[in-house]
Amino acid sequence: MSGRQTERRADARVHRPTARWLTLYARSRQVPASLAAVLIATAATWSLTRGAGSGDPRTQVLLLTSVVAAATVGLSGQDRALDRTAAIRWAPRRAAHVLLIGVLAGALLLALLAAGDEPVRAGTLIRNSAGSAGLAAIGAVLWGGRYAWILPLGWCAVALFVPSTDGAASQVATWLLQPSGTATASWTAVALAAGGGPLYALAGPRR
Repeated sequence: MSGRQTERRADARVHRPTARWLTLYARSRQVPASLAAVLIATAATWSLTRGAGSGDPRTQVLLLTSVVAAATVGLSGQDRALDRTAAIRWAPRRAAHVLLIGVLAGALLLALLAAGDEPVRAGTLIRNSAGSAGLAAIGAVLWGGRYAWILPLGWCAVALFVPSTDGAASQVATWLLQPSGTATASWTAVALAAGGGPLYALAGPRR
């Protein structure tokens, strides 16, 4: 057997367990159902808000929050005993899951805005995607994956209906709608992302 063949077999043995764990994790976290919910929520929200006006930040926030809320379906597993006893490193997988929710929400919103020729503000998009994913992670820790959507949707409702002023409390409450570069909104998103992601990674969803 040549050295090249030996290397190929060794690489195959390394990649097989990784692929198997990814598949098992995706099944345990209902990733197919979560993706289906994301697509349905995106299509429904987009159809309802399409005529709201180009560049309306409320429409963009509602779209983003709908995607994040739908993606929270997979933040808890179907088998609680497996989560407690499986001898695998859950923390990095959970952290990657939260990161993926933020990236997916931002990418879908970016694609919809580009398709509709609406203005895209990269700073606001990244800020809102990261902060909303952090909110979803905190919701999963507090109430489990089944009800993790409550926190991002609830904060979105507050942002949409609370009057925005120059006060710090108002800017925190309406951080999703604040213009790019607003320091209070940026720090709020950073706190939610930096707090929610590690908290969920270490503690996991509520059982």
